[in-house]
Amino acid sequence: MKKILSSIFFLLFGILVFAQDTEYETISNIPYYSESVNQSDEYISERCVLDVYYPKNMRDFPTIVWFHGGGLSGGNKYIPAALKEKGLCVIAVNYRLHPAVQSPTYIEDAAAAVAWVFHQIDGYGGDTSAIFISGHSAGGYLTMMLGLDKRWLASHKIDADRIAGLIPFSGQTVTHSTIREERGIDSPRPIIDDLAPVYHIRADAPPLLLITGDRELEMSGRYEENAYLMSMMKAVGHQDTKLFELNGYGHSMVEPAVPLLIKEVERILEANKIKP
Repeated sequence: MKKILSSIFFLLFGILVFAQDTEYETISNIPYYSESVNQSDEYISERCVLDVYYPKNMRDFPTIVWFHGGGLSGGNKYIPAALKEKGLCVIAVNYRLHPAVQSPTYIEDAAAAVAWVFHQIDGYGGDTSAIFISGHSAGGYLTMMLGLDKRWLASHKIDADRIAGLIPFSGQTVTHSTIREERGIDSPRPIIDDLAPVYHIRADAPPLLLITGDRELEMSGRYEENAYLMSMMKAVGHQDTKLFELNGYGHSMVEPAVPLLIKEVERILEANKIKP
């Protein structure tokens, strides 16, 4: 565990530096399911889409798949402003929401979106060996489920170990509160079953950077859940799990946490000798 001061601007010096003339393009509302699946369900057609924001005149760039928060029952895709113009591709994903659907549909949609990225990002100039997954709150939960429980991506013939790094922001590591609600369980009561990221601890998972807000300002138990996951990952022998606590920030900590995400991408690229 590492405590971070509220001022993290010094991290900006480590951000990937790219030419000023890089051009970026956004292509919006691309379906990530097949045409036949989209046509079979109006709600799938509406929600199961993604946006691709990418540097047009670069090749072999890293990609961050970004899942929005909203408790699995709200929210919409967006690209964090602090991730723009950093020489990265950012893919913002929508997924179906409670109560229109129930678990594990959210995870299935997230897996389909990530599989789309692995299959398609090369066509935009991206490097398939440099695909990272991140997201805030419910998006952090989805990030961890896809990276730790290999069955979801395996259904698309993608090995989750191909993910370059997992960087969840303030995600639940026990079974998500909305899923507990679907089962008639009082929200504060923690459950750990096969829909809990911590249930799927494994030594061979991709690098995992957990980021939360200040434990005194965060949602109840959120920091402690992440600290427990870190401890359990280390206990099973995972060599690359870290936890950062953003002192002075509560649950709404996306923008101040983005420099940590970029720094982690830079670290992993360097460690793997991947040149953007």
